[in-house]
Amino acid sequence: MKKILVANRGEIALRIMRTCREMNIKTVAVFSEADRNALFVRFADEAYCIGPPASSQSYLVIDKIIDVARKSGADGVHPGYGFLSENAAFARRLEQEGIELIGPSAHSMEVMGDKLSAKETALKQNVPLVPGSEGAVNSLEEAKVVAREVGFPLLIKASAGGGGKGMRAVYNEESIDEELHLAMSEAKSAFGDPSVFIERYVTSPRHIEVQILADKHGNCVYLFDRDCSIQRRHQKVIEEAPASVLTPEMRKKMGECAVSLAKGCNYKGAGTVEFLVDDKMDFFFLEMNTRLQVEHPVTEMITGIDLVKQQILVARGEKLAFTQEDLKIRGHALEVRVYAEDPRNNFLPDIGKLQTYRRPQGPGVRVDDGFEEGMNIPIYYDPMIAKLVTYAEDRITAIQRMTRAIDEYEISGVATTLEFCRFAINHEAFVSGNFDTHFVKDHFKPEYLDEPQIANEVALAAFIGSIALSSASNSESSNVQQKPITSKWKINRR
Repeated sequence: MKKILVANRGEIALRIMRTCREMNIKTVAVFSEADRNALFVRFADEAYCIGPPASSQSYLVIDKIIDVARKSGADGVHPGYGFLSENAAFARRLEQEGIELIGPSAHSMEVMGDKLSAKETALKQNVPLVPGSEGAVNSLEEAKVVAREVGFPLLIKASAGGGGKGMRAVYNEESIDEELHLAMSEAKSAFGDPSVFIERYVTSPRHIEVQILADKHGNCVYLFDRDCSIQRRHQKVIEEAPASVLTPEMRKKMGECAVSLAKGCNYKGAGTVEFLVDDKMDFFFLEMNTRLQVEHPVTEMITGIDLVKQQILVARGEKLAFTQEDLKIRGHALEVRVYAEDPRNNFLPDIGKLQTYRRPQGPGVRVDDGFEEGMNIPIYYDPMIAKLVTYAEDRITAIQRMTRAIDEYEISGVATTLEFCRFAINHEAFVSGNFDTHFVKDHFKPEYLDEPQIANEVALAAFIGSIALSSASNSESSNVQQKPITSKWKINRR
């Protein structure tokens, strides 16, 4: 594979191209008219405009991307995430054209892309499932029967969906009729498929996902886990690896379930198996993302493995160069997604010009982005500006480092999620590890951003102090000198 077309844009396109350059692989960019001056376009060895700003006329048009692949002589296509990354029809077209997709087969995408077939596969592989309907619910009467078996509260979910679309919570039998019709209507509108199913509503869940990697020779490993529980509008905003809530035994069990599921659909490449963990520490299969995840950098930081490089090597037909026994967790990593959104106004997207844009630097800081000072945030795409990642030898130090990095990140011209992320990672619930997917609802109000961060930082200092005391006690009993843990918090100047 000597030339790869990156069928994406922004930070993920640039991130993929950087690995390609390290591997001496030429890169081809495709871009819309809105992205003509983007960093990823300038970085690529070749670049082709494929249409107007709207993704439906550019990044989502399979024929245009295939045409560029032919013209450029690309022998591989990396779809990144979003757009065509989980499109089985795109995968089949590439196969017909003799172009290697750097990703799983169309079959794997179809099996895992439909939540009902994914649940069926999980059932065959003995992966725990949330109690619910075995298939699609086709009538109100059937929905009521399932609801009585499952119990309230419950969720009605779109079979072909994701991102919270076509998902409705139901708290009593009287509201099933209305919520069922709303969910089916949303599913039809968003995905072209009105099929929905019912499952028990796990009321205080942690969102834990497991990264897997499989080659074409039957080898599959898990690269540990990530906690992605802090979300707004069912979309992640803060992730960390490894998940602080898991014991080694539970981590191993979840990892083995993820590998079993991947083998059950003959998976190839990098993928992510997502689980819900309830307040009793029972875990249940949620879904599988058949692509590279937005939050893949935190896994790379704790394993030392370049996932994009591994995707390319797998696509080339190479065997994995390591086994499960070779993999170890080293340190802790956090990622905050820097969105052009206003946390003071229900996280609504903001648009404008990046009047000031200066990235943080220093030890253990990584910024994956696709912007520079003076560029405009386009209205046509996801409003993510960057992914800010910090890595340290332990979780507390990673939090400290992230706080420092956020303080150094200078962005003006648009509202961003940075101040919310700073608030969240220093909140007592996050620091203690006692949080779930309802963090925003339970712990955040916009007015909190106008208050000094002293309360959060005092709570964190107390938590660190307790660790230090525990370490000192342990060192006395073992006669081993422990390095004291110190805190260097400062108030957010912005």
